[in-house]
Amino acid sequence: MCDEITAADNDRHLAEAGVSRRQFGAMSGAAGLVMMLPAPADARPVAGRDVAITTPDGDADAYFVAPRTGKSPGVLIWPDIMGLRPAFRQMADRLAQSGYAVLVVNQFYRSTRSPFLKPGESFDQPDVRARIMPFVQALGTDGTVRDATAFVAFLDQQPQVDARRGIGVTGYCMGGPIAFRTAAARADRIRAVGSFHGGGLVTEKPDSPHLLIPTTKADYLIAIAANDDDKAPTDKTTLRGAFDAAKRPAEVEVYAGTMHGWCPPDSRVYDAAQAEKAWARLLVLLGKAL
Repeated sequence: MCDEITAADNDRHLAEAGVSRRQFGAMSGAAGLVMMLPAPADARPVAGRDVAITTPDGDADAYFVAPRTGKSPGVLIWPDIMGLRPAFRQMADRLAQSGYAVLVVNQFYRSTRSPFLKPGESFDQPDVRARIMPFVQALGTDGTVRDATAFVAFLDQQPQVDARRGIGVTGYCMGGPIAFRTAAARADRIRAVGSFHGGGLVTEKPDSPHLLIPTTKADYLIAIAANDDDKAPTDKTTLRGAFDAAKRPAEVEVYAGTMHGWCPPDSRVYDAAQAEKAWARLLVLLGKAL
């Protein structure tokens, strides 16, 4: 099936995921090379485990981690197009050390278990790109909404999660628009949304993620890569206008000097200083909204 995918198919599916061909290339570092992130100064002891979550479309593999004692607000992480892998497990652990019960998911469970890239494989390799595009196609917008509902329900069922408090959701690259859709699908529970170099937050489609903002009850952090802003300089203005009109608190910022994909520590365009700034702003958002 992968051999039958054309360049036009690739471009169309990338667009559906909110990722341009240029952005895709910026994320083409070898899988498995992960910078070690610093632990919080007051890091809590945490415990993590692999989990399987039943959804209407099958069992999703995921990673759940939380402080060893007490109950904590829940946070759902949608990874970028490279999927659930060591870098995102490390990011989940770090967030849990800061006092949150964190679920990071394999959004491509319909097609493959995670991790699906081997050391040395990269997105700029045509055969790897052709292998991944069907994963994106199998997910789809409706699938993300079904998944979001199941994943939030899973968090609320965990004894480590304080279900009396709101839930946060973060998304990276293609996870950005999915985070918006999660906030709309579970407006009763989602109180904070963080999008980091999110692709396709503003489109001309009738179901564009930014049009969902009035249906949500969350505070937002929108961290935009500088080269994404160069490509679509009006998106930030559109987003700010949508947040203002909906009276939703939002921080929308272009991170100077960054390239699409700068936050995960295994990205070849990882920017440690700006990634730490974005992380700090995320902690402020979660601390205020949850």
